[in-house]
Amino acid sequence: MAYAHTTIDDLGGETFRKVRQALGITAFGANVIVIEAGITGRPHYHEEQDELYFVHEGRAIFELPDGRVELGPGGLLHVESTTPRRVSNPGPDQLVILVVGAKDGYVGRDGALASPKSFLRDPDSD
Repeated sequence: MAYAHTTIDDLGGETFRKVRQALGITAFGANVIVIEAGITGRPHYHEEQDELYFVHEGRAIFELPDGRVELGPGGLLHVESTTPRRVSNPGPDQLVILVVGAKDGYVGRDGALASPKSFLRDPDSD
């Protein structure tokens, strides 16, 4: 499959929503985590996989060994694999974060321009 799409709501109402599975991603892990106000997540780390957190909605507090980081919508945090972390939602709204994880990832700048003829329709023709 060349592409797939979904929405956070279409992934279900669970706290842990499996983006990778829903979209058929094999190159990296991807999940959406929804945390209700006042909830503190479990402390964890990974043996191999770094994680990138993106705050989509709400506020997140990340507790780390040498301090804490608070992020709002649009905030990003990278945590190396073996670094312990815990995320909590200070409220008052729910927290929605996208978490992407991988190891040995970057392959360099391998982007290239595609021909406009590659697309089904020309958006400028509307």
